[in-house]
Amino acid sequence: MDFSHSARSDRLLDQLCDFVETSVTPAVEIVAGERADNPGVPPVTTERLIAEAKNAGLWNLCVRHPDYGPGLLFTEYAQLAEFMGPHPLAQEVTNCDAPSNINGDAMIAYGSPEQKGRWVEPQLDGQIKSAFAMTEPAVASSDAANLATTAVKDGDHWILNGRKWYVSGVLHPKCAYMMTVANTADGGPPHGRHTQFILPVDTAGVTVEDVRVPDANVLGEVGGGFAIGQARLGPARVQHCMRIIGIAEEALRLMCERAPTRSTFGAAVSTRSNVMDWIGEARIEIEAARLMVLRAAWLMDTQGDKASAPHMSQIKVQVVRSATTVVDRAIQVFGAAGVSEDTPLARWYAMLRSLRIADGPDEVHLMGIARRELRRHA
Repeated sequence: MDFSHSARSDRLLDQLCDFVETSVTPAVEIVAGERADNPGVPPVTTERLIAEAKNAGLWNLCVRHPDYGPGLLFTEYAQLAEFMGPHPLAQEVTNCDAPSNINGDAMIAYGSPEQKGRWVEPQLDGQIKSAFAMTEPAVASSDAANLATTAVKDGDHWILNGRKWYVSGVLHPKCAYMMTVANTADGGPPHGRHTQFILPVDTAGVTVEDVRVPDANVLGEVGGGFAIGQARLGPARVQHCMRIIGIAEEALRLMCERAPTRSTFGAAVSTRSNVMDWIGEARIEIEAARLMVLRAAWLMDTQGDKASAPHMSQIKVQVVRSATTVVDRAIQVFGAAGVSEDTPLARWYAMLRSLRIADGPDEVHLMGIARRELRRHA
């Protein structure tokens, strides 16, 4: 396995670092203010940063398909994603923010030429964004067999009924469509009863009932929604983990800067043995997590996403757990400031804790890992 950085990836990282330092970071509060003043309108500053990122060649960095983006290997993109982890605005203005980037990845693989022309190309140009609607409030959606939303054929259309929540990305002012999952063969095989639909957000009935979409909005094959969902979620998990490592690194940096400046009972917090243990353990856990992610990325690059699937489950559990622990300990070192808005730690902790539920909860991934181990040793 070769995890060395390519010259191209190193050059892009240098450019990205400079762009974030000189353009993105100074604009964070400005963009927040513009969003608060006009929540339904794309911030002017964001649009300016998008134009700057395009001109600098820092656009669609996450797009693996060479016909639609720079075609970086996942091992090349890893250090770029890690750097952008603590910088959500940088992810957005380079068009590498979830869920749009993952929806585009799935549609490149499974979409028809017409679907790509209508949805993928404008999204890759930054004209539109998209959302993903799978989770339902009344069921445990980590088991896709529980999903209650239905899609019934009506001529050359489908009528969808159900309730979705935690629809990631739907509040973005540029959100033009949702990818959503519905049952099209209730009572059929567990992995053959779901279909993925492209649902324009302005479709009549989308917030009430009887949402009507044409056949042209079926993504892939009818009944093939589970496979598309799995294919979509795998790369999403890896990219999440890449970004999370960047958050853990930043939390460790903040902890190391805070510990020597804060004294309790006559001594700096940094001299306390438990805090020194936390810092040492954080470095070990981050390095181990990074290597696990790079291995999963290398398998995707060399053997395909399916070969990396077992490792995707492993990193989804381990990386999020490790990063949550690092952030939690950083909060402890900061004291009350750690749970305030004066640092990003509380926001990161809430986000990381939610990711132990999103994209498959820990328990589901552990069950899958255990089943593979049991089969291997049977």
